[in-house]
Amino acid sequence: MTVIAAEPPRKLNLLATSNAEELVRRCWRTALLLPGLADALAVQKADRPCRLFDITDYPEHDKELITHILGEGEVAAVAMLENGITAQMQEAVMAGVWRIRFTAAGGHLVGDYIEVGSIPAAVTQACSGLPASISHGAAPAGAMNVMPVLTEIGDRITRHRDGDPAHVITLSLFPMSPEDMVFLQNSLGVGPVRLTSRGYGACRIVATGTRNVWSVQFCNAMDMIILDTLEICDIPSAAIAVEEDFHDSEMRLREMEEAYFK
Repeated sequence: MTVIAAEPPRKLNLLATSNAEELVRRCWRTALLLPGLADALAVQKADRPCRLFDITDYPEHDKELITHILGEGEVAAVAMLENGITAQMQEAVMAGVWRIRFTAAGGHLVGDYIEVGSIPAAVTQACSGLPASISHGAAPAGAMNVMPVLTEIGDRITRHRDGDPAHVITLSLFPMSPEDMVFLQNSLGVGPVRLTSRGYGACRIVATGTRNVWSVQFCNAMDMIILDTLEICDIPSAAIAVEEDFHDSEMRLREMEEAYFK
């Protein structure tokens, strides 16, 4: 007998329920927020600072509605900030719009924001204090190519300037022994930011402990790494919203505002 797995339950669209009119009336803060987000998207550029909208003190019914409106897009991230605060970030289905929750030790919420921009400021803030150089000793026994890779990374770090295109080192193309990989990871260190992106297949993006050096791994449906790279750049492009996204997201938000709040 063939067993057909049940589909996972779909999330309820609050705006499609019978009490949607009452919900919209109660959520007047959300009604004011949407055009503000759209206006910010209309003028946002890739090289401009992000625009923050503080919803920390919004009532829970507003926050719940905002969660449903924003949905979950392709990119999610976690950043550990120097002050012990954790930033949990989720891109909306409208690219370039982010929900950012800041929590203290124990998970206590200290800030809840919507952010418009290419990448949340918390990502760059978390990485700003990382060293811009690599310190390492002699190659370990069993090493093959780790020293030339480290030399290339060190050279590219020195030459990198803000806004430069990414320099990609494809580790998958090198014969790298287990000793190489351990030494490379230990030399670069562990950074404070982890991102995942579903826009380029399954992609894991992890900041190393060295400024502007990112581990970017592309995985197949079985979560096996099919392409293992290092990128020397400000932020890997797989995580960044581009200017075309801002325009598309603005139009989508204005359509939602027109449909539900006018």
